[in-house]
Amino acid sequence: MSPTNEVHVDVEGRTLSISNLAKVLYPRTGTTKGEVLNYYAQISPVLLPHLKDRAVTRIRWPHGVEGSSFFEKNAPAGTPSWVRTATVSTTGSRAGKGDGTLRFPICDDLATLTWLANLAALELHVHQWTVDAKGVPRNPNRLVIDLDPGDPAGLHECAQVALLVRAALAERDLTCSPVTSGSKGLHLYAPLPDTGRKSLDSDGTTALAKEIAEELQKERGDLVTATMTKARRPGKVFLDWSQNSGSKTTVSPYSLRGKERPTAATPLTWDEVEEGAEDELALDQFTFEQVLARVAELGDVFEA
Repeated sequence: MSPTNEVHVDVEGRTLSISNLAKVLYPRTGTTKGEVLNYYAQISPVLLPHLKDRAVTRIRWPHGVEGSSFFEKNAPAGTPSWVRTATVSTTGSRAGKGDGTLRFPICDDLATLTWLANLAALELHVHQWTVDAKGVPRNPNRLVIDLDPGDPAGLHECAQVALLVRAALAERDLTCSPVTSGSKGLHLYAPLPDTGRKSLDSDGTTALAKEIAEELQKERGDLVTATMTKARRPGKVFLDWSQNSGSKTTVSPYSLRGKERPTAATPLTWDEVEEGAEDELALDQFTFEQVLARVAELGDVFEA
């Protein structure tokens, strides 16, 4: 056996070298790399549709969540030739800052997902835009509003604000689907229809999200803030409209988070959000075991 306990596995016809399966990545719960790989394999039927055609930025924890981590946008050295990638210009607001390009991996299949998980890429973050078959970025096909609570506010307050956002989007003929962030707050995704607002670029969707945030701040300043200044956030929910920028990413539904416990971003039903708005103890972030149980029972409750 090699020093890294490397094994070779076949994943959908691809041969991958998997290492350090017994390595503990979440010391608080004793969760190993093998368990992380197993989670991603089991959750892949509902996760992969959320990653499809989207450039993936990873946050990697090679020494576990109590060690250092780093963001990675470019496909790393040694990326298998069969991994789909997209080379995206960073000029302007697309993908990053500066003049140049980034070569992102696109995670459309279980083999690529397994390869990323083996690199301890616990968190998978994606843009609101997709790429076409040639890797050319399209305009965003959804709008996202990140509800970020400032202590002592939490998911209870986020649920209350989520209902306000849902109503504001409905006034604009848009629906949305709620997802726990796996960290502190909630994300709300509003698909853009095939006509009309789908023609908006990232600047347009950012402006729309900011419009909603400022409108709700004006109406419910006791609960909502659209201001990025952290000093303005205690006890309120920040409606982060900036996540719609072409260079910004949001953690994918069903992605793990690099927190003390192996929590994952988890789609909710609106009944659950309404209950959370009434009862401050009704909502919590879900661990990956709970997510797998939910999906086994409910399937993907994310409303496309």
